[in-house]
Amino acid sequence: MQATLKRLFQYKAWANDALLTSLARLGEESQITQLAVKALSHTYIVDRIFAAHLRRGNHSYASANASQLPMLTDLSADIRRSDRDYVEYVSTLDADQMAERIDFIFTDDAPGRMSREEMLMHLIVHGAGHRGQVSALMLLNSLPPANDGFTTYLHAAEASLRGRGEQAAATSTR
Repeated sequence: MQATLKRLFQYKAWANDALLTSLARLGEESQITQLAVKALSHTYIVDRIFAAHLRRGNHSYASANASQLPMLTDLSADIRRSDRDYVEYVSTLDADQMAERIDFIFTDDAPGRMSREEMLMHLIVHGAGHRGQVSALMLLNSLPPANDGFTTYLHAAEASLRGRGEQAAATSTR
């Protein structure tokens, strides 16, 4: 499972980068960008909260939502740094560490207990859901969403293994 999670976190980093790059083209003042920042800021905060839980540490977040939204450029740098951290973190875990259950407190003060593997899977699914919201918002406003499908990622990241050249992988669709 560790290899699969590493690959999924590499995909998450790639998909986030594609979406952030698309949003940067729209500019900070775009209403779509502003709405996207709200969703992606939430995702980033949840990622950081669970990073603390995974390491049995504390975090400073009182909520999973930002009281003041960051600028896209700042959020983009934070997300990219967090994504690199997760790829590295997942690479260090063994099967026993993945299965270890950790007690923690959610931001609403409810108790939680999850294995590291469950927490990591939650972050993959949670991030994909919010990227999907932003992509839907872009589509509703007649803008092309980021081409961030997992199959696109696999064929771009492993073009030679998939019988594709670099140019074919870059232009593939979901």
